Amino acid sequence: MTFFSQILGALQNSDQAASSGQVASILSTVDQVSDSYGTDRNTTQSALSIVGNYVRSALQQKRDTEGSEQAQSIVNQYSGSYPNPQAVNSVFSPDQTNGVIDAVAQKTGLNPQMIQQMLPILVPIVLNMLQTGTNAQSPQGGNPVLNAFLDADHDGDVDISDAMHLAARHLSP
Repeated sequence: MTFFSQILGALQNSDQAASSGQVASILSTVDQVSDSYGTDRNTTQSALSIVGNYVRSALQQKRDTEGSEQAQSIVNQYSGSYPNPQAVNSVFSPDQTNGVIDAVAQKTGLNPQMIQQMLPILVPIVLNMLQTGTNAQSPQGGNPVLNAFLDADHDGDVDISDAMHLAARHLSP
């Protein structure tokens, strides 16, 4: 099942935390980031996908070394649609943060200082997408969206941008 299919499933499952309002808020935040930094939506979504790749790798490492509960705990604690520098620090080491900035700059052409300013909002957005699968009754329980994200085929292609395009179409009347 694809990442977006997992999000759709979460939207349709009352036991999971996903709501159309949450997804709409994520999409709105991406538009606000684009407006605030003077980038087009596609560039912001590309940056978000690259950040998503690094978040996936970092959460996989945390899951492998500290357990699934730790990865879910980070998602629960730091997901959102507001800037949170602690989210970046909880997911990435300083060296990893620099690697993320370099990768985003190389692939999008954005200024590294701008990317550094954007990271405290981009990381919580990725985590917010992952939180859609959180069990509403037991937040530390299984999360099929997070599991699908972490158990992806490792092809380097995180479906965050695609999921956002599909979500926008799904939420449109």
